[in-house]
Amino acid sequence: MVVIDDGSRDNTYQILCQLSKDRPLLCPLTKKNNGHGPTVLYGYRYSREQGADYIFQTDSDGQTDAKEFDSFWKDRKKYDAVIGNRVLRGYGKDRKFVEDIVCLLLRIIFGVKVPDANTPFRLMNTSIVAKYIDKLSSSFEIPNIMFITYFVYHKEKVKFSEITFSQRRSEANSINIKRIIKVEWRSVGEFMKLKKRLMFDP
Repeated sequence: MVVIDDGSRDNTYQILCQLSKDRPLLCPLTKKNNGHGPTVLYGYRYSREQGADYIFQTDSDGQTDAKEFDSFWKDRKKYDAVIGNRVLRGYGKDRKFVEDIVCLLLRIIFGVKVPDANTPFRLMNTSIVAKYIDKLSSSFEIPNIMFITYFVYHKEKVKFSEITFSQRRSEANSINIKRIIKVEWRSVGEFMKLKKRLMFDP
């Protein structure tokens, strides 16, 4: 299990290193802080370089339920990717509104219809990630949304599976709604550029 510390200031990396001494399958990594999206891509590229067969990604804020991983793992050979679908969400209506806008934009710009575009609970065959990851820059802010777009647009075998999504356990939230909206607005331009590239993809 790889845990990526994105430049935190709470001794996360040091604690993980101590824990890994008795847990040889725990791999702590640390890096300069540059945001959620680039860190996700960093982890995906690391997994590919290490020869992983599958990549499972989830956030560390306690909103997802690790027990639900089993059903995803059982479906791993049937699909290229199994993506969480947050039918019931334990956060405010404002964040749900932002997610709905994202799904609408994907439908308008790319012509893809998805129930949940940015779920932090997904199991993917490494080969399908490797197929598309080099299309995104290392600083791309919302890669999981774009991966979903590529998967559905190119008709890869994808299953959306309902998951539990609870209220954030930690009190601090470094990504507020204003920042999310700014990121999404900047991404519209990136979406348009990527749409042009899609037209030339095999």
